Amino acid sequence: MHKTIVASALIAASMLPSLASAQAAAPAETPEYTVAGNMTLINDYRFRGITQTMKKPALQGGFDFTHASGFYLGNWNSNVSEYAGFPGGNLEMDFYGGYKTSFGDFGLDVGAIYYYYPGSKVGGTGSAVDNKEIYIGGSWKFLSAKYYYSVGDYFSDKGDNNKGTDGTGYLDLSAAYDLGNGWGVNGHVGQLSYKGRDKADYTDWKLGVTKGVKGYVFGLAYLGTNARDKAGDWYSYTNASTGKAVAGGADTVLVSVSKTF
Repeated sequence: MHKTIVASALIAASMLPSLASAQAAAPAETPEYTVAGNMTLINDYRFRGITQTMKKPALQGGFDFTHASGFYLGNWNSNVSEYAGFPGGNLEMDFYGGYKTSFGDFGLDVGAIYYYYPGSKVGGTGSAVDNKEIYIGGSWKFLSAKYYYSVGDYFSDKGDNNKGTDGTGYLDLSAAYDLGNGWGVNGHVGQLSYKGRDKADYTDWKLGVTKGVKGYVFGLAYLGTNARDKAGDWYSYTNASTGKAVAGGADTVLVSVSKTF
């Protein structure tokens, strides 16, 4: 019986390479869909270079549903300050969906996004601040470009002399390069073209480094803008409870930690 067991073991062992080869050759099945979540803690929430939290920390998170066909849906949320243009509100909720595909090293992304601030009140209307945009983006290896176009008043702003601000556009040029061993570098330049409001166009930029450690990603970045930052100008905010003015687009250092799951 012992000899039979040994012989059987040798036969089984001789079959292992061929079994391993067959398993390696079998293509991995692509899941029909995936669901991923994300969380981030950051010292200042900057949207297109402008503070949304009066230079205070933000806790952010959301999830993404992606179908094998390339279609996707997602939600992302963050605390904001009511004094940064969202009177009565303290939460941002983004809902988006679109389609992504790739052709070798090239990628295409088209979709729409809705920004909603529950509890906020647009001056004199009683309705919540919101914004609706469509976008199209392209990528090549570690480079990407995406253009956003507002299909309604930009964050409920009626503009100068009630002109309306629909048609406001934002161009995002970004790069993210993997250095290996968990290290990465990233850069960004963005340009806002504000329709219906004079002297509100500006450029923002960012240069940063990231490090992955045990499933967490730590980030450090320098961000700047040429938005007008003097008190009383469009991108300056005042905390009504303290009377303190904040230059919304002033240069800053961002420190963050993120995790996907």
